[in-house]
Parts: sequence; structure tokens; C-alpha cells
Amino acid sequence: MLKKTTIQKLGMRILIINVVYFLIKLTIVHDEDDTFFDSPGVFYYCSAFFLFMLVWESNDWLVRRQQLKIRGGLDFTKGVHILLINLAIFLPISALLYYLAIFQFDHLCKIDADNPWLRFRIDFFRAAILGFALIIFNLFYHALRQKKEMENMMNDMQKEIMTSKYKSLKNQISPHFLFNSLNTLTSLMYEDRDLASDFVSRLATCYRYILDNREEDLVSLEKELGFLDSFIFMMNIRHEGALSITTHISVNPKDFVIPTLSLQMLVENALKHNYYSKEKPLEISIISIDKNNMVVQNNLRIRKYKEASTKLGLKNIEKRYSFYTNQKVSIETENNYFKVIIPLLPKDINEISIIKVS
Repeated sequence: MLKKTTIQKLGMRILIINVVYFLIKLTIVHDEDDTFFDSPGVFYYCSAFFLFMLVWESNDWLVRRQQLKIRGGLDFTKGVHILLINLAIFLPISALLYYLAIFQFDHLCKIDADNPWLRFRIDFFRAAILGFALIIFNLFYHALRQKKEMENMMNDMQKEIMTSKYKSLKNQISPHFLFNSLNTLTSLMYEDRDLASDFVSRLATCYRYILDNREEDLVSLEKELGFLDSFIFMMNIRHEGALSITTHISVNPKDFVIPTLSLQMLVENALKHNYYSKEKPLEISIISIDKNNMVVQNNLRIRKYKEASTKLGLKNIEKRYSFYTNQKVSIETENNYFKVIIPLLPKDINEISIIKVS
């Protein structure tokens, strides 16, 4: 059974052949008695159909054979090689076809010509020009298709690399987060058992979120904020008044999605790179600034002896956004505040690749 794509390809080629044939037929001067359905008309139509399909299919076969080789890409040199082979197949067959029709089977084809050799040269030359143009067109089509496939492959590779880095980053977050949380819990068990119980409940909520969404690249803003609420509670307990995290979201969080754990990464980034204490608390605000963006900002108190920053978290968030939107993640430092503005993505967003391969 023929595949749907094969039927579509065949139908498109038949349509193109008919359009080209009838356009050429209309431009040729005919006798008054000539029709599209007389013997010469039938011969020229059948011969045009046969030669077009021959050159098209043989060109496809040569391209496929080239692409199956070890270094399968289609470049200029290989394209010229395919063109010459294709012409070497097409030209002798078209010459033989018109020779037989004009000189051997003229009683059947009834191609009346005062000068048969002139008629042969005209028909052969026209077929050669059309065949050459068709081969060039088909090679150009395959080159564009190859370029598109290479772009898609590069996009997939880029996404796979970013996904790998993202998973690695999540794997780093989980043990580090658990270790610090257990240290805090140990202290609470001796100081306030009710608070310790609440802390355990919030810790379970955070880990349930991480486990449930470990394979998801995007998550609803509602879920991310729910997770963040438990995370903020735990950070406030752990840092005992040295930290102030506030949220103000004016949009409906059910209508938007963001990359999983992106808000938590931004909060962790602020904690990692800034000094804070009860006397000088670190203030982090998470605010929706319009219908399409939200900002995570903190006052700057850069650590004097901070770790060398790889900026992996921020780069990861930027790259993950680049697969879904043209909107950029904006990173600003002004008025002694560090701000990261991230787009809010519609919940029905389709994956589109923005990275282009030149």
C-alpha cells in the first residue's frame, strides 16, 4: 500500500508535468487542424510525461544514494556529479525516443515535418533544456531540505545538551537542598517540635514537586508558585530573619507556564552570591510586572570572597527559554538591585526552535 507522502509527491509531480506541458503547448504555433488529442499531441504528452518522471525519479535515486554514503551530505561538487550522471542517462534516452518517433514510427506518431532532422533537433534541444532545468530545480530542493534537516538536528542536539545540563543541575540541587534542610530540621527538633513537624511537611512537598516534575521542562506557574511557597517557608526558618522573600503575582497563574524550578534557581542564585544577616537582611521580590513577564529581584550585597561564578543557572534558564519564545531573559543591575526578568509563556505554547544554523 502506498504511503500518504508518496501519493502526495506523485500527485504534485503529475500536476507540475501537466502544467508545464500545456504551457509549452500553448506557446507553439500549430496548424488549424492540430488538437491536444491528435496523434502528435498524444505522443508529445506521453513522451513529456515519461521523460519528466524518468529524470525526476533518477535524480531522487542518485541523491538518496549519495546521502547513504559515509559522508552523505550534498554539496556543490556532489551536486555537479549527480547532474552529469543524470544527463548521461536522460539525454540518450530522449534522443532515442524522438528519433524513433520521427524516423521509424512516423506512420503512428504522424509528426509531419518538412525537415525531419530539424524537427528532431528542436524536440531534442527542448527536452534537454527542460530536463536540465528540472534536475537543477530538484537538486536545489534537496539542498534546501538537507539544510532544514541539519538545522533541526542541530536544534535537537542543542536541546538535548541543555536538557542534560538541566538534569545535572537538578541532581546537584536535590542533595545540597536536602543536606541543608536536614541540618535545619535537626536543630528544630530540639527547639520547637511543632515547627519541626511543619518543616518536614514542607520538605516533603518540595521533594514531591521535584520528583513529579523531574522529566518536565515546563510546568504551570501555579505549581511553581505552590512549590516556591514551601521553599520560602523553609528558607525563612533556616536563615532566621536574615532573609525576606515576597511574591506579588497579579496574573492568573493557571494561564501560564515557565521552565521547571526556574524561580527556585533564581532565589538560590541570590542566596549564593550575596551576604545577608539579621541586621542586613537579603530582600528578594518575585513580581509579575505585566501580563507577559515577571521579575525576580534582590538588593545587592555581593560576597567579598564568593565562589567563582559559572553562571550555569542563569545560562540554563536563558537557553531553555530560547526553545519556546523570541522573548529574551533580561538581566539588569541598577539602583543597587539585581533583576532577572523572565517571560510568562502561554500554557498552550508549542515548542519552536529559535536557534538558526547559518
